[in-house]
Amino acid sequence: MTDLFDQTSKKIDHQELFFKLYQAKDESDLINIINTYHSIFDDSNWKPLGGNFSNYGVVKNQQSSPIAALIEKVTNAIDAILTKECILSGTDPKSDVAPRTMDEAIQRFYPENNWDLPSFRKKQAENIQIIADGKGPRNQRNQHPTSVIVYDNGEGQHPEKFEDTFLSLLRGNKNDIHFVQGKYNMGGSGAIVFCGKKRYQLIASKRYTNDGDFGFTLVREHPKKESDQAKETWYEYLLIDGKIPSFTTTKLDLGLNNRQFETGTILKLYSYQFPKGYSGFAQDLNQSVNEFLFQPALPILTVDTAERYPNNKVLDNDLFGLKRRLAAEESEYLDESFSENFSDDVFGKMKVSCYVFKTKVKDYDLKRTKKVIQDRYFKNSMSVMFSLNGQTHGHYTAEFITRSLKLNLLKSHLLIHVDCTEMKYNFRKELFMASRDRLKDGDETQFLRSYLAKKLSAKDGRLAEIEKRRKQAVDIDTSSNTSDLLKSFTKNLPLDSELAKLLNQTFKLDIKKDKKTEGQKKRTSSVKEPTPFEPKRFPSFFQIDANNNNEKEAAAIPLNGEKSIRFSTDVANDYFDRIEEPGDLRVSVLNIKPNDSDGGNKPGEPKEIDEVFNVVKSSPNKGKIRISLNPKDELNVGDSVQIKASLSSPNGDIEELFWVKIADNNKPKDEAPKKESDNDLLGLPKLVFMYKNVDVNSDTDVTWAAVEEATSLDVDYSTVMIPDAEGDLLNRIFINMDSTVLKNFKSKERNINHEQLELANRKYYTSIYFHTLFLYTISKNRGYEIRQKVEGKDDLEHVDLGQYLKDLFDHYYSTFILNFGGMEAMMQGIGD
Repeated sequence: MTDLFDQTSKKIDHQELFFKLYQAKDESDLINIINTYHSIFDDSNWKPLGGNFSNYGVVKNQQSSPIAALIEKVTNAIDAILTKECILSGTDPKSDVAPRTMDEAIQRFYPENNWDLPSFRKKQAENIQIIADGKGPRNQRNQHPTSVIVYDNGEGQHPEKFEDTFLSLLRGNKNDIHFVQGKYNMGGSGAIVFCGKKRYQLIASKRYTNDGDFGFTLVREHPKKESDQAKETWYEYLLIDGKIPSFTTTKLDLGLNNRQFETGTILKLYSYQFPKGYSGFAQDLNQSVNEFLFQPALPILTVDTAERYPNNKVLDNDLFGLKRRLAAEESEYLDESFSENFSDDVFGKMKVSCYVFKTKVKDYDLKRTKKVIQDRYFKNSMSVMFSLNGQTHGHYTAEFITRSLKLNLLKSHLLIHVDCTEMKYNFRKELFMASRDRLKDGDETQFLRSYLAKKLSAKDGRLAEIEKRRKQAVDIDTSSNTSDLLKSFTKNLPLDSELAKLLNQTFKLDIKKDKKTEGQKKRTSSVKEPTPFEPKRFPSFFQIDANNNNEKEAAAIPLNGEKSIRFSTDVANDYFDRIEEPGDLRVSVLNIKPNDSDGGNKPGEPKEIDEVFNVVKSSPNKGKIRISLNPKDELNVGDSVQIKASLSSPNGDIEELFWVKIADNNKPKDEAPKKESDNDLLGLPKLVFMYKNVDVNSDTDVTWAAVEEATSLDVDYSTVMIPDAEGDLLNRIFINMDSTVLKNFKSKERNINHEQLELANRKYYTSIYFHTLFLYTISKNRGYEIRQKVEGKDDLEHVDLGQYLKDLFDHYYSTFILNFGGMEAMMQGIGD
């Protein structure tokens, strides 16, 4: 074995050198070793990554977040294990007979994995470990740096192959392997920029065949000197005597969980720069990896040490992606979930899954529940995730839910996953940056955002239904409250004024009557209670909700429109999306009869459904399954298409055959203009009084708890008002009549009588109502965006206008307008 000497003539061999580097707790320890053995780490022993002195920009401009960069290491680990399994099966990973997708690879190499069982999952997870290292104990006082070890029991590499694999850039070593994720040796180097101040990373590996040496090297940012001619520095790796240092070994004790190192790859990232708020790997990092790996191909183990956290009872924790975690915790945290499968000429196919969380869990109040859900599922502010092969490649924040979907109520309780795996390649490649951690801002991304916004915010869609149901907690008649304000407000307001024009963009201002007459009241009818739905694990029937004899058309579809066709079944809502024994709905074309005028009456050849229709398939919802069909240019008015819908079942598919006819676009009928009823013109937002408790017989006031449920905003004595918007329109203003602000305002008067009490109340809610009204209207019409610094997060977060105004009124603004509401009061106060 080669002996090395430093300037003080200390002798050290390759194996001893490796262990000194590996056992360095952080960057500071590592630099001490480098300084001790200075001659080994002389500048002449370093070579630029990829053989390119201009590699600084390539490495630096990869992942924008340290978590996303670390995920690339995990992705490469998954690739390495699947590649090894493929070779062990006797198949060349680059051959035509190799698996074409990750899913196919898992089915072929792990046919009976049982990873949904904890013991089986834990055992498999030990093949990919993310281990924390660093000094301890770690606490608020002693924030010792955290180093990261990533191990995989994958194919590994011989030392002489390092420069063509680990240390190359922009070389498509895995480009011909279809079942792996990291097809270019680029994403894995993104973590270097988050390694301490000097960017040190240790790479070590041994080929799975066990017939070569264990090789290792250090990667770092070149310490630029004034004598260097290059404008930028570069990233480089260590060679000894012109080669990757190596040594012979069979097993190494590297502190892995439940095993020694034999073959595979192990990396160490020194003093890794985690975001604020990260502590234990078994908790915080585990949650983030779950988010970025929504549905990984293989389970993973996160491990911390007793040295760092001696009081932690759980130091290791396996993970298998956020999808499985949501399924496991569904009854505790989820209100409901559903999916939509979209097919379109522009992007191909994608599946969108929506998860709606409960407003209250366990015995927590609304505020605590919201925090728990945010910490548990939205640690990286990813409300909408875009994934490929289970790895999140980009995301939207909750801003998409409030601004694009206009579902303000669900902003903190909705998680959307968009699976882009089956999208057309040419569309998909324009969505994501090469770093695979963020979306591009191009035409395709803008189209997808608009498409998702339109489909998911549809008025007859599931999300709109959920939001409407949650708001029903405070659906009461407050017309008399609002009517009194409207009278005083519009009495002297000229309707052609600039003020009226401004408000009329958001509200209808004409007021002709305060309320409908008795004769105009809506008739009430008894509503029959629906029969409770009793779902089955597998379907026993499946039939179209239409008269269908498979001869006459069951539905007419407008040529340039869309038609929803519903089916009845008895299968559970999660049938299409559950982890174990999921089902599927397949839709196919059996026959096409062209119209007589354009194509004769000879039956057409069967085609794929995607050739003639854009299709949306929705997951079951209480015994109903919906598909939506939008005809493509292949079809003409008058054509008839025979369709087969097949719902999978263990006892054989349940099929439903039916015909649809392509109809002319619906033409609006010439109708007399509908006379606008007087009551429709009452368009200002409703005024609703809320109290901590209300009389059980009250039908005009609501409780704090009801408002919390309907708005997902917390209410207490410090709350003054809560604006409730539907989309861009302000629908209701809840005013807290038990607020501390009102109590303090009324306490200024000594021996207050009933009349003074009523006057104080009126001034309070009138001032709050109209200030809210005008601030909301002006801010919305001027197009302002509001962002706020959030503790523990680097980026500013979008805040919707309603939440901003609530916060504004809660913090002194309401006190100000009550005491200095008019200029006379203000001037008098200044004069005094």
